Amino acid sequence: MQAIDTQLTRDILKKVRQIEVRTNRLVNDSLAGNYQSVFKGRGMNFDEVREYVPGDDIRTIDWNVTARTGIPHIKKFTEERELTIMLMIDISGSGEFGSSTSSKRELMAELGSVLAFSAVRNNDKVGLVLFTDATELYIPPKKGRGHILRIIREILYFQPKGVKTDVKGALDFVNRVMKRKCVSFLISDFALPGEFEEEVKLMQPKLQITNRRHDLISLFVSDPREYELPDVGWITLEDAESGEQVEVNTSDPEVRREYSEIARIRQKLIHKSMRLAGIDLLDLRTDRSYLPPLLSFFRARKKRAL
Repeated sequence: MQAIDTQLTRDILKKVRQIEVRTNRLVNDSLAGNYQSVFKGRGMNFDEVREYVPGDDIRTIDWNVTARTGIPHIKKFTEERELTIMLMIDISGSGEFGSSTSSKRELMAELGSVLAFSAVRNNDKVGLVLFTDATELYIPPKKGRGHILRIIREILYFQPKGVKTDVKGALDFVNRVMKRKCVSFLISDFALPGEFEEEVKLMQPKLQITNRRHDLISLFVSDPREYELPDVGWITLEDAESGEQVEVNTSDPEVRREYSEIARIRQKLIHKSMRLAGIDLLDLRTDRSYLPPLLSFFRARKKRAL
């Protein structure tokens, strides 16, 4: 038993190390400067009081010190650079699915790693919320490589108790624990339970509240097989979160068309919900590189901020 546990630990550390090397390289080569230019500090911090010199902005004069000393003084401020990044990652049952080289959960882990290492390079704090239909794990924001490696490990290997998805509950949790404004990345496949359209409507006000309190950004992760069925005859499809099974004839073009149409409608509903809440949304898939859309997002945000 001990030998098995030791090997499992080695495998976990190896996987974490592989992700660290790959994502660190991406950050160093492509993302670090873009991240820094987009996510700036919350405002200005008071630094010191010094004597006024010609050319200083008179709006910064400290009248109390000026009156006390009889010499004009101004307040000097420095930009507050430090941010808090909160990663909200969906680890419900549907995330285990993947028809290409990686599952949705593995892609979410790599996305979280890239964002975390970008934050560390910028001297920002990073926290983590793993959720299903409950908050499964919360790691308070901290700095440092060791902290980031723990976050990667938990995203990849944490064993949740639940299998369903409750985005609303995750948003409520972040709003409770984060007293100060943060940049929050919601990473999910949005495989919502029950009537999808109704669930999206219920999620809408929570998205709006969170985006008002924080800077909320959504990363929508999907797999190509969720949009198109292959023509392979009769197959059994199982909902990873409800356990419901259904047999479908994939050789029937009408079945494949309806399947794709339902997936597209769901995608449009998520896009509409995020747009109404004023939230940036990135569409990411397991069969495509996430780097181009992530870079495009950074550049678009930078352009909007100018």
